[in-house]
Amino acid sequence: MAEGDMDPELARRLFEEGATLVLLGVPEGTELGIDYKSWQVGPRFRGVKMIPPGLHFLHYSSVWKDGETGPRMGLFLSLQPRQVLLAHWDAKEEDLKFSDDEEEMGRVAAGLRDLDPFLGPYPYEIMRKWVSLTDRLTFEVASGLQPLSGRVCSFSDVVPELRLPLTKDREEHNLPRNDTECQSMQEGLDRLPRMKQQAGTELRFSHIPKQTYPPGATPAQITQFSMDCSYALERLLEANYKDNPLHVLGELQFAFVCFIIGNAYEAFEHWKRLVALLCRSEEAVRARSPLYLGLIAVLYRQLAEIPPDFFVDIVSQQNFLTSTLQDFFQFTSGPEVDAVLRKRAEGFKAHLTKKFRWDFDVDLEDCAPVVVELPEGVVLD
Repeated sequence: MAEGDMDPELARRLFEEGATLVLLGVPEGTELGIDYKSWQVGPRFRGVKMIPPGLHFLHYSSVWKDGETGPRMGLFLSLQPRQVLLAHWDAKEEDLKFSDDEEEMGRVAAGLRDLDPFLGPYPYEIMRKWVSLTDRLTFEVASGLQPLSGRVCSFSDVVPELRLPLTKDREEHNLPRNDTECQSMQEGLDRLPRMKQQAGTELRFSHIPKQTYPPGATPAQITQFSMDCSYALERLLEANYKDNPLHVLGELQFAFVCFIIGNAYEAFEHWKRLVALLCRSEEAVRARSPLYLGLIAVLYRQLAEIPPDFFVDIVSQQNFLTSTLQDFFQFTSGPEVDAVLRKRAEGFKAHLTKKFRWDFDVDLEDCAPVVVELPEGVVLD
């Protein structure tokens, strides 16, 4: 970690006003990063200095004796000007434990100049990109979405739904004994313990309603609300972001960061569902133009960070993003849509068409299999 060609005036201002993370005992070789940058920790590493105040994502992965890298862990931090945070590496848990000992914190703050040669400067060259990916995400929203454990982990920590170590425990639940031979593959699978995520480690995303129509809806209304998800979106906003609906864009950014930087696949799944909900809400597109102007800006920046082959391997395999955005662009082209939103959507559509060569004007029904009647007497081998 080096300061490189940072402007001297900027370096001085960050040195005086920036926050500092003092991270003691981090093993050499550990992969550690902040925001959109990561490094392998060297023998002299003691932390990061000159961090611009605001929201940041600290992440790290321990490296095992065989050279394999462990699961990535991370947490969102809200740093104040000149703030000093102290954490020690817990070798048993392979995690950073932040100190709340005021006396120890005072000693470290007083000795910062002695620590300075061992502190790497914040990689300021990625600051603009980081802010563009999190400009809608407040620390309050991030805190409400982070697991109660305080750590976003790339691999879920799971435990058995039922702990049945003894044969009598299994018999009490009408389950077969483990010391009897399985009669089929299915029976063997049924004997495996059912796992659940460890309490407190779950990402606390907003619940996206599975029922997209109101209670007592007629068949015609059920069909309508299945094509227009506005009812489900309004329920989500009412339950989670009643005071500020635009904070749902912060949740979209939180999910993206947790996936693209934190490597949490469940965050990608939520990102997909939330994008689909927003893009397929026709009435909301007409009624909530500020929300959708913000959505276009958020997606524009997010899609710029994903390599083109990512869509080939993951998204385009099921044509998720192209079909979802096709619905969105169809809705935004209507005459009742705010003129500024309609123009912004047209520009976004043109940008994606040029960059990814996606055709949003193709009729999806044209891609469906066609049944061809063969002439009488013709048989295919």
